[in-house]
Amino acid sequence: MTWLAETTMLSQGWRRFLILLLAGLVAGLSVPPFFLLPALFVAMPIWIWALDGAERGKGHKRLFGPAFSIGFAFGLGYFLVSFHWLGAAFFVDGGWFVAAMPFAILALSALIALFWGLASAFAHMSWSHGGTRIFTLAGWLAAAEFARGHVLTGFPFDLLGYSLTAIEELMQTSSLVGVYGLSFIAPLIAATPALIWPADDRNWSRRLSPFVGAIFVVASMLGYGWNRLNTTPVTQRTDMHMRLVQPLVYEHSDFGNVDPVALIDRLTMLSEMRMDPIDQGLADITHLVWPESSLPFYLEAYPEALTRIARLLPPQASLITGAPRRPYALDAADASGKPYNSVIVVDTEGEIVSSYDKSHLVPFGEYLPFDELLAKIGVQQFVPGSDGWAAGDAKRRLMTLPGGINALVLICYEILFSGDLGETANAGFLLNVTNDAWFDASYGPSQHAHHARIRAVEEGMSLIRVANTGLTYATDPLGRITAQLAPGEMGALDVRPYERLDSTLFAQLRHWPFLLAVLGSILAGFVAHARIRRQRLI
Repeated sequence: MTWLAETTMLSQGWRRFLILLLAGLVAGLSVPPFFLLPALFVAMPIWIWALDGAERGKGHKRLFGPAFSIGFAFGLGYFLVSFHWLGAAFFVDGGWFVAAMPFAILALSALIALFWGLASAFAHMSWSHGGTRIFTLAGWLAAAEFARGHVLTGFPFDLLGYSLTAIEELMQTSSLVGVYGLSFIAPLIAATPALIWPADDRNWSRRLSPFVGAIFVVASMLGYGWNRLNTTPVTQRTDMHMRLVQPLVYEHSDFGNVDPVALIDRLTMLSEMRMDPIDQGLADITHLVWPESSLPFYLEAYPEALTRIARLLPPQASLITGAPRRPYALDAADASGKPYNSVIVVDTEGEIVSSYDKSHLVPFGEYLPFDELLAKIGVQQFVPGSDGWAAGDAKRRLMTLPGGINALVLICYEILFSGDLGETANAGFLLNVTNDAWFDASYGPSQHAHHARIRAVEEGMSLIRVANTGLTYATDPLGRITAQLAPGEMGALDVRPYERLDSTLFAQLRHWPFLLAVLGSILAGFVAHARIRRQRLI
């Protein structure tokens, strides 16, 4: 390890870039779905050692110099591993999209790696050669993760903190500090091996003590999680009995080829199916749920759909389903007239009694940034629907379902935004409808499904997740999956949500503890750096 530390510190140019790129690739194995946490402990010290040996630039090179390239290379490797599955969407339409896939994934990874490059550059401005430097880098890196989750609507896939959520016991710490808090803890503890090597005149006990402290942190997280899982009472609701349908609807990719009659036949069959001799079908169901894109056509084009849904539902039930919605004549939410990606609620009379329009759209998936400019060079969105989708009102995510039950409805991508889900205080449970069919046969659906579970733990609320092709599941407020359908399985799942817990610490304080920890680490770095400069002047 001393050899690796010294080699990294002395490397320059393309050799250093390659070393950091490889380290980033290794670090990418620490997050879902791989969860190889030791990989982060191998990779993070390399970043520290590289900054130890980095030259200090002047002028613009102080920001966009060696330290920036170190963080950028590490981030590029990390995001190539984390985001490679996005390439599966390019095979949906085929053609030139497939040829463009590697370039698009590389461009996206490079774009997001800019955040880590800047974090590395800012950390190096206050670099010291003691233990404080791992706090400095962890603070700036956590700040970069927070930024990429918020800037330009945010893209918080595979935040570093998810590396500390592989098992249910570890997940529970997110109820205290959220995934951004974990994104500060993860690089901090993983960087501690950098304080062991290279060997110097410190004795072994002093060199090993930070690493031992890191192990103690992980052990404490496990202990806290075990205690929370075994001492927190959870109670199922008695006023709801939900049937979740996983229909494997692939017609979403082309609205023009949809056969509404055949599609409603399939959804009706799955909704009414009896899975065992004592199953009563829909007789005792209060809420039937179909996923995002399960009705890939406009209901006004096939009004018989509402009539058939009314005949399907028993007197006490209602249907919650994903469906596109055209704006009403007086709907001023989007002057362009673009449709909404929506969730609607249909009662036994066949009337739409409530709706929510997705407000947090996926860049390049559901809307095209700078659309007029990019359209001229042939760049299109990957998800069909006129010329893109309009964004709805985020305040309407809280829906009152028939029966007076409040659900916080989140469509697909919206479940990723830790601490920014909407009006959680008055919600009884989280309802996430999604369509990950674009990424079938990739790691994407499982990664997305895992991220969603962490929202349940953070908020202390049961999560009902209904996916088109998988993973459909239900959790309790501690994030434990209580029932699920396998990916690619066509079927239905009967579940009852759980009563929400008292507010978690994260639900009360949100990101404030995380932001204070980041600020404290950054300030500690500047103090240590200033102390070193004073000593050199003496």
